[in-house]
Amino acid sequence: MVAPPDNDVLWARALHYQHPDGSPALCGVSLGVREGEILAVTGPRGSGKSTLLSCLSGLLRPRDGEIWFNSVPVHTMGPVVRERLRRERFAWIDPAPVLVPELNVWENAALPLMLRGAGRRQAKTVALEWLERLDVGDCARRHPQTLRQAERQRVCIARALAPAPTVLFADEPTAPLHHADRGHVLRTLTTAVRSHGITVVLATHDAATAALADRTVALLDGRCVSTVHLPPVPEAEGRAACSLSV
Repeated sequence: MVAPPDNDVLWARALHYQHPDGSPALCGVSLGVREGEILAVTGPRGSGKSTLLSCLSGLLRPRDGEIWFNSVPVHTMGPVVRERLRRERFAWIDPAPVLVPELNVWENAALPLMLRGAGRRQAKTVALEWLERLDVGDCARRHPQTLRQAERQRVCIARALAPAPTVLFADEPTAPLHHADRGHVLRTLTTAVRSHGITVVLATHDAATAALADRTVALLDGRCVSTVHLPPVPEAEGRAACSLSV
């Protein structure tokens, strides 16, 4: 094994992964993600974006290759240790909102905090703060089945941000949102992660979403085909870019 760079929170080398039917999903992908960086993984459908995020987060185990988190090898961890890592240090946003139907909105948003040992009152306070920031605070006592899909996705984003994870994996996080909602939610998301120093790995096929990242890595047929470092965007220009996507 080769030791990863000290300044990379996540580091992967020569990842290979096959789908259950034997078709290749990742073919030797290597990358590093620095602390506090927002990295956008782009590419068409079927390029390997979601598989890469699943491997980096420990949801899937690659057939070959290495994955390191803070210089600790994830690829050698057993299932129980990887599950603990995902619960305590990582967070995930799916392209489709998945919530616990028996819990109300604030309980769903507070669930990761309570699983980490936070008291119910403290977890509720933090969850309500994030729900308010994402404009669903008035839904706090409702249940998921009474919400619109866009509202449920906002709750999922609040749930992911509430525990202040070290790394947030976001797989097309604004896909269920209407175009008019995407700009606001993306600004809230990027502002929040930067203010809290959260590292983000974001899978997207949307150019306007990728433009908010610090760097983009493009995949095609399971391979890295290009890496682009994006210059910092002044706040006013960032708002204009988001408005163009609506």
